[in-house]
Amino acid sequence: MKNNTLKTIQIFVKVAKVLSIIVFVCCLIGGIGSALGIITLALIPEGFQIGDITFKSFVEETAHTTIGTCYATMAASIIICAGEAVLSKFAEKYFNHELEIGEPFSFDVAKEMITLGILTIAIPLGTNIVASIVYAIMKAVLENVASFDSDLLSGISISLGLMFVVVGLLCRYGAENKAPKEDNNSVE
Repeated sequence: MKNNTLKTIQIFVKVAKVLSIIVFVCCLIGGIGSALGIITLALIPEGFQIGDITFKSFVEETAHTTIGTCYATMAASIIICAGEAVLSKFAEKYFNHELEIGEPFSFDVAKEMITLGILTIAIPLGTNIVASIVYAIMKAVLENVASFDSDLLSGISISLGLMFVVVGLLCRYGAENKAPKEDNNSVE
């Protein structure tokens, strides 16, 4: 039974490793796409027109937003994607290390999981703060920029981070129980 449970844990770790790689790739695509979006918006002339429709009106009608909001949102997206890409690399490093050791009940793996939990809370919160500041600056400079709301991302990262910390503590407890008990009566 013990081997089946460990095999199941390792399958979940392998899946989580693949997911962390997928998240990294998606963050790269999102960040690069946002940067290209900003460049594209900046390079298209103000009066650029196709038939009776200007580019500005096309964007505003199809995206149901303003050009200013597009700029500010893409700038904030670059920052958030960069933070999440860094976090996904930390997660991938953790999952690789756990797979090398072959089980989560070691002191090193438990410590790394607790660290990953703290980073899962801190990095998204930090990037959301920076993104909010950048967004607020752009809102002050550009016209017709909608409000910025990233509360959902913060709540998810805090919950996931706390989960990693708790599981890390459970893994450390498992490592402590697995470690050979020292004889308190022995003299060194």
